[in-house]
Amino acid sequence: MAATGGDSFPRSWSYTNESELREFARRPTLGELLKRVEDAQSPDHRTVDVSYGCSYLAPPPVLYPFKLSFQNLSYSVKVRRRGSSLPENLTAEENGGRVKLLLNDISGEAREGEIMAVLGASGSGKSTLIDALADRITKEKLRGTVTLNDEVLESALLKVISAYVMQDDLLFPMLTVEETLMFAAEFRLPRSLSKSKKKARVQALIDQLGLTTAANTVIGDEGHRGVSGGERRRVSIGIDIIHDPILLFLDEPTSGLDSTSAFMVVKVLQRIAQSGSIVITSIHQPSYRILSLLDRLIFLSRGQTVYSGSPAELSDFLADFGHPIPENENRTEFALDLVRDLEETAGGTRSMVEHNKSWQWKNKNHLKGQRTIRRNSSHRFHLCLKDAISASISRGKLVSGAPIDSNRSSSFSKFSNPLWTEILVLAKRSITNSRRMPELFGIRLGAVLITGVILATMFWHLDNSPKGVKERLGFFAFAMSTTFYTCAEAIPVFLQERYIFMRETAYNAYRRSSYVLAHSLISIPSLIILSLAFSGTTYFAVGLAGGFSGFLFFFAAVLAAFWAGSSFVTFLSGVVSHVMLGYTVVVAILAYFLLFSGFFLSRDRMPPYWIWFHYMSLVKYPYEAVLQNEFEATAECFVRGVQMFDNTPLATVPAAAKVELLKSMGKTLGFNITGSTCVTTGSDVLRQQGITDLSKWNCIWISMAWGFFFRILFYFALLFGSKNKRN
Repeated sequence: MAATGGDSFPRSWSYTNESELREFARRPTLGELLKRVEDAQSPDHRTVDVSYGCSYLAPPPVLYPFKLSFQNLSYSVKVRRRGSSLPENLTAEENGGRVKLLLNDISGEAREGEIMAVLGASGSGKSTLIDALADRITKEKLRGTVTLNDEVLESALLKVISAYVMQDDLLFPMLTVEETLMFAAEFRLPRSLSKSKKKARVQALIDQLGLTTAANTVIGDEGHRGVSGGERRRVSIGIDIIHDPILLFLDEPTSGLDSTSAFMVVKVLQRIAQSGSIVITSIHQPSYRILSLLDRLIFLSRGQTVYSGSPAELSDFLADFGHPIPENENRTEFALDLVRDLEETAGGTRSMVEHNKSWQWKNKNHLKGQRTIRRNSSHRFHLCLKDAISASISRGKLVSGAPIDSNRSSSFSKFSNPLWTEILVLAKRSITNSRRMPELFGIRLGAVLITGVILATMFWHLDNSPKGVKERLGFFAFAMSTTFYTCAEAIPVFLQERYIFMRETAYNAYRRSSYVLAHSLISIPSLIILSLAFSGTTYFAVGLAGGFSGFLFFFAAVLAAFWAGSSFVTFLSGVVSHVMLGYTVVVAILAYFLLFSGFFLSRDRMPPYWIWFHYMSLVKYPYEAVLQNEFEATAECFVRGVQMFDNTPLATVPAAAKVELLKSMGKTLGFNITGSTCVTTGSDVLRQQGITDLSKWNCIWISMAWGFFFRILFYFALLFGSKNKRN
C-alpha cells in the first residue's frame, strides 16, 4: 500500500482545463451510481413509524422536492461575566444572571438539490445552527421549529434519513480507504443486501469521491504515513453518506484544507445534493470558485442573521444597504469584513439585521406570485413526508434499512442490522486495525513477561519456612496487583475511539450494547494470552504447591484478575474524558484496592468503618483465591518446633536452649513439643490472614462477576454520557 503525499485526483478532477472540468461535470451523480444496486428490507429490524396518518400516493409526474424549513430558532446558554456592559448577544436575566444568545430568531429554508452554506466569523453561531438543525441540541433548550416538507421532523426519523459530518476527521488510522467505507457499508446498509452489492456501493462511492487512486492506502496518523488531508476529509464525508441520506449536515468540511482540496470537497457536496439530498454546511470563508457551487447563503453575526439568500443576490443586498461591493472584490470576503467592522461599532450589526428583515419581506411578496404561477404550470403535487421519503427511495435514494416497496410498510428500520451482525462487524474492524499495530499488544505482553521474570528470579523456589510464608504472601500480593496495573493501558483505547463511537451511534450506525459486547469479546483472547504468559513464567519458578491442577487454578485466578481489572479500567475510560486524568484515577483507586486487600492489614484488624472498602477491593478476591490454592489443601508444615522463635528476639538463642524452652512449654500445656513438631499448617496461615469467609472458587466467581458488573456500568456510561447533544 503506497502512501500518497498529496491529493491524488483522476484526470477528470483537474479543473485547470475547461474541457476536463466539463467532462467531470458530466460524470453520473451518486444517486445514479447507486441506482444500479437493488435494495431490500429485513423483516426483523426495529422500526421507526413515519406514517403520520397519510396514505401512499402513486408518484405523480413531477415530484415535490424535499424542503427543510426552520423558523425562529433561538438558543441561549448561561455565562459568567463581570461588569455592567453587555455585548449584543448577552442579556441580563431577571435573577441577575447572564444569558448568551448563541442563536437569536434564525429562520430559513434549504431545498433538495441545493447546498446551503452558513457563513460568519468565529463565534458567530455557524456550528450552533448546524447542530440545531441536526438535532444535536436538547429540545428543552432550543426554541423554534424545524420541519421537513412542512411536517415536524422527529428525532428518531431524522437519525434514519440524515447524516452529520464532524469538523474533525475521526477515522481508524490503520484501515485503508476502501476498508473504512466497507465497514461503514456493513453498519449502515441492511444485512439483506449481499456482500457483492455492498461492495458495489462502496466502489461507486469511491469513484464519486475521487478516491480511486487512494482506495488501498491506509488512513494514517502521526506515526504512519497515509492519505492526504483532502482525501481524509472526503473519506469522512463518504462514511456518513454511504447510505445516501436525504439530509446531510457538515461542520466546516473545508477547514484546514488548501484551496484545491477545499474546492474538490465542495464539488463532491454538489454531486451529493444533485443526487437528491439537502446539503447544509458551515464554511468559514469560501473562495470565489467555492462560492459558485453554493445555492443559498446565511450570514450570521453573534447569533443573528445579517443576510439570507442566494450568492447572486448578495451584491444587490449590500448595494441596497449602502455598501456596494467594489469591482473585482470577492463578495463573501467583502461581506464578512463589513460584518466584522460593524461588530466593532457601538450599534453593532443591528442595522444590517433590520435591513435583512426588510429585504426578506420585500422578496417574499415578490416571489409569492411567481411561485404560484410556477406551481400551477408544473403540476407539482405536495406529498406527505412518509410518501415523499418512500418516493425518494424508489428513485434510488437508500435510507438504511428502508423498504423499497412502500405499499408493504410505512415504517423504517431504526438499525440496519441485528445485534449479532453489529457485534461481528465491530469485532472485525477492531481486530483489523489492531493487527496492523502489533506493537501495542507486544509492549503489553513484554511488560507482563518482564514482570513475571523479575518475580520468578526474586522469589526463586521458596521454601516452607516461616520466612517462606511471608515471601509467598508478598509474591501473591504483588502478582495480583500487577495484573490490575497492567490493565491501565486500556484507558486510551476507548478515549481514542470515543468521538468515532459518538459519531457512529448518534445516527444509529449500531447499538451501544453491540459496541460493549464486541469490546468485551475481542479483549478475552488477549487476556488469556497475558494470563498464560504470567502464570507460566512465575508458577513453577517460584515453586508454588498444587502441581498441574494448582497451576490451572492459578491461571484461572490471574485471568479473573485481568478480566476484572480490564473491565474496571474500561468503565473508567467511559467516564473520564482525558488520558492523564484517567491514569491518575486508575493508579489511585488501584492503590486503595491493594491497601484494603487484606495483605497489609487482615480483615479482622480493619476498623469497622473501612470494612466495606475491603469487600469492594478488586484485589481481595484473586489474592485470597491464590492464597487458598497454595495453603488450603497442602500437607506441608510451615513452622516446626524451634522455627516458631525465628521472628522473635529469641531467634539468636542457641538451638539447645530453644529445645529446652519447648520442653518447658510442653509440660505447661500438657503435651510434648519437640524441635520437629508441626506448629503452623497452611490452614493456620489462612486463619492468621483472616481468610475464612469465602472459598477459593467463590473468590474466582466474584472476580468474574465484578468484571461483568463494570462492563454493564460501561454500557450505562455510554448510554447516558455519550448523548452527543448540547445542553
